[in-house]
Amino acid sequence: MAMTANADVILGMDGAEKHFHGVHALKGVSIQLRRGTVHAICGENGAGKSTLMKILMGVYSADSGNMYLKGNPVRFLSPRQALDAGIAIIEQELTPIPDMTVAENIFLGREPMRAGIFVNYSELNRLAVEILDRIRIRLDPARKMKTLSVAEVQLVEIAKALSYNSEVLIMDEPTSALGERETDVLFEIIDSLKAAGKGIFYISHRLKEIFRIADEITILRDGEYICTKTVSELDQDTLVSLMISRKLEGQYIKENVPGNEPLLTVDKLFSRNRHNPISLELRQGEILGIYGLVGAGRSEFLESVFGVTRPDGGEIRVKGKRVTHDSPYAAIRNGLAFVTEDRKLSGLALILSVRDNTSITSVRKFNKGPFVRRRREALQVREAIDFFGIKTPSERQLVRNLSGGNQQKVVLGRWLLSKPEIMLMDEPTRGIDVGAKREIYKFMSDFAGKGNGIILVSSELPEIMGMSDRVLVFKDGSLAGEVKKSEASEELLMKMAT
Repeated sequence: MAMTANADVILGMDGAEKHFHGVHALKGVSIQLRRGTVHAICGENGAGKSTLMKILMGVYSADSGNMYLKGNPVRFLSPRQALDAGIAIIEQELTPIPDMTVAENIFLGREPMRAGIFVNYSELNRLAVEILDRIRIRLDPARKMKTLSVAEVQLVEIAKALSYNSEVLIMDEPTSALGERETDVLFEIIDSLKAAGKGIFYISHRLKEIFRIADEITILRDGEYICTKTVSELDQDTLVSLMISRKLEGQYIKENVPGNEPLLTVDKLFSRNRHNPISLELRQGEILGIYGLVGAGRSEFLESVFGVTRPDGGEIRVKGKRVTHDSPYAAIRNGLAFVTEDRKLSGLALILSVRDNTSITSVRKFNKGPFVRRRREALQVREAIDFFGIKTPSERQLVRNLSGGNQQKVVLGRWLLSKPEIMLMDEPTRGIDVGAKREIYKFMSDFAGKGNGIILVSSELPEIMGMSDRVLVFKDGSLAGEVKKSEASEELLMKMAT
């Protein structure tokens, strides 16, 4: 698809090529963004979507290819140059400055000054409140970023991108950490941006979103351009088949049968200022779903169970035996594993290899005195790589160079080596394509089918309903109620959560 002269086209790329560490990430990709439209980029993890957007934004330099802005050739050597040219991005991987405030993160490098040398903090906070009000989010602008949840950080990133008032906005998985309510507000903002003549590149693995807001869709596969279609020319099944070039039967794989024996019992567990007393029971062979809106206390509860934060009261019993989880190591010894919400910040060591990330929680198994038995470690890591189908040139590849879906599989492979009986899974398919999601669902079903148990936290209602045997609904840090699988509906769960 070569570039053509068109006054409606704001931004485009022609013949983009990019290599990373021996991997051909983009193979001659061309794309155009028109004014007043949302152009969705679809493809599996590793298809080249984020790489293409980062080239447009000046994060990466293309090995070859030409870029055009309003018909004029451009080449951005840094994100600052792209911002100055009217292009802003909401990245999938959140990069806040933890010790700075919400307002400082939004207007970093653009702070209002007093006398030319002092930051005018009252004006800074006023501007931050103004932009946060646009997305109907009430956050204290003086609050430190490190105190925010992943969802709140995501909202701050959206506010930051909107604050530039750019002509082009790149959104890479902007709703991956958001609940239904926050997503609806974002879509209203997108509609207003389109009406103002802005152009939006939009990446999401939530195909329902694509068909709701996109005007055009470009499909990439293994770094190659496949086609560009209007939304009216596609349905979800056709889109999926173009993305993965294979038949995908049934999204949710559910073959486990819950038993009656309790595997994990939590009795009035609470953590001050994080969640109220919670009681629940996870049974052998069961996938227990937890649904709730942003700030409902779901992640905080899992952190208390796993010992990331020490609870202030309550009991935990594993197979009827009372246990104390004053650290994650204690929880691991008792057969628990925790797939955290943010794989980049808390799930992976990005500067380490696939092998080191996979074996890190089981390293004691490979020790013989002061030495690590590397051959045994390499063998088991290879088994995990093969089991999950992790796409990596080598087990020595740095995990930061993998796609999001393959990074998540590394997290799962790590826990598989520790041989847990209970898995706490917080948004396990966040930012994952439909093919990788199905593979993770199969793992969950097989894991529970062996008599193990899973607690699944998810903001995606179809996922909660498709994979859970029972659903618990959290609201304002408390357990609002329980719903049987046969009685669950999106309307009921949403009503209970609000």
